[in-house]
Amino acid sequence: MGKTTTHPKPTEGPALVEDLARAESALAAKRPGEAAGICEDILAHQRDHPPALALLGRILGLRGQLDRGLALVEKAVALEPHTATYQQLLCNLYRLTYRFDDAVAAARRAVALDQKNPHIMFDLAKCLIDRLDDEEALTALLATLTRDASNAEAHLAIGQILLARGEMKPGWAEYEWRNCMAMAKDRFPKIIAPIWNGMHLADRRLLLISDQGFGDTIQFARYIPMAADRCGGIAFACPSSLIGLMRGIPGIEQIESRWDRMPPHACHILLSSLPMIFGTELDTIPARIPYLGADPGDVAAWKERFDAILLAGRRRVGLVWAGRATHPNDRRRSMRLADLAPLAAIGKVAFVSLQKPARALDRLDIFPGLVDIATDLTDFAQTAAALMNLDLVITIDSAVAHLAGALGRPAWVLLPRPCDWRWMHEREDTPWYPSLRLFRQARPGDWAEVVDRVLAALRAVPERSLVG
Repeated sequence: MGKTTTHPKPTEGPALVEDLARAESALAAKRPGEAAGICEDILAHQRDHPPALALLGRILGLRGQLDRGLALVEKAVALEPHTATYQQLLCNLYRLTYRFDDAVAAARRAVALDQKNPHIMFDLAKCLIDRLDDEEALTALLATLTRDASNAEAHLAIGQILLARGEMKPGWAEYEWRNCMAMAKDRFPKIIAPIWNGMHLADRRLLLISDQGFGDTIQFARYIPMAADRCGGIAFACPSSLIGLMRGIPGIEQIESRWDRMPPHACHILLSSLPMIFGTELDTIPARIPYLGADPGDVAAWKERFDAILLAGRRRVGLVWAGRATHPNDRRRSMRLADLAPLAAIGKVAFVSLQKPARALDRLDIFPGLVDIATDLTDFAQTAAALMNLDLVITIDSAVAHLAGALGRPAWVLLPRPCDWRWMHEREDTPWYPSLRLFRQARPGDWAEVVDRVLAALRAVPERSLVG
């Protein structure tokens, strides 16, 4: 038998403090199971110990056990209502359960208890953003910057609010603070060449770098020909799965996914900084659609395949219901396939799954007749070719939504509440992609009502056309 590890019995005083410190260290070292075990040992001997309750509640929240986590943190707050960090933790768990009014109330209590803390003030701002109280959120964000002028998260949040409501010039300036976020540091090797300021480079080469997700790269790829007009050539660094799709953009001289293959260049710039470089306003968004295309041979191959596997005479509708699980907003933006299952009742429609990667909790058999082609979508060039053979795509906020828009294909995009800045506020269209139609949640977390509206819209569209 292996050696059994036992924890010493927690007691009041230094030993208890030491146990809590060990739990916090374990959590910081990404050993949540160990941290939870220490907290449970403490609570087994002292069930009303607020620090252990709060820490275990936080761990459970991180694990997705929100109801249990909330109950523990609420108990800690009831025992010690004047501890700002407990109120702050309560606020963040309320946010995850869409209890935005309760989250704001907890955040205000935390601010009152620790008025100089910029992180608590920023949490209040996030709650107000969730509640779509932009003006109050801006007040809280400016208050955050009063406490910490270099708070990159606060600057970026201001930029996203401004962009969402169409204040583009100051919005782009604040959007640049994304590059100061902790997650942005050390993303790329050190680049010696200076950052491009938009100047004409004559016969000199510019290095463009895809710096965010697939959807962002597709959205901002429209600016590449504009940048090419000001330089002697573009070298483009992007993920390998995008190379086939992006290769045909005018002005790209070389496209690579490996840094050791990058050619010499005079300047460099992140792709997501081009809207600021070109002073983009709502009425000057480059909207020459399509600005991406699919290989004609691939399009023909997918047509032949669809003709063979899909029933003739049916409208072809692609489905995407979940995004990348590591996306910071994935819990809100992604659905379950079960949420879309009511669409299966629509007659004379062939539904095609474009979902990559598949999620274990989504069994395709709960959607009768759904045809899965995901394993053959080996890169975005193949996905583009498949989309050219579909009448419509129904998708959450995903890279496929951007791809459909860039190709000029009709797509209905199902959005959480609140949603990402690029979809703006309370509109059913988007200046970025004329072929997209937006379906927004009326209530945070409620996908059923959205799917009901999509179902009604699908039934209302004449069979000869799904462009609505």
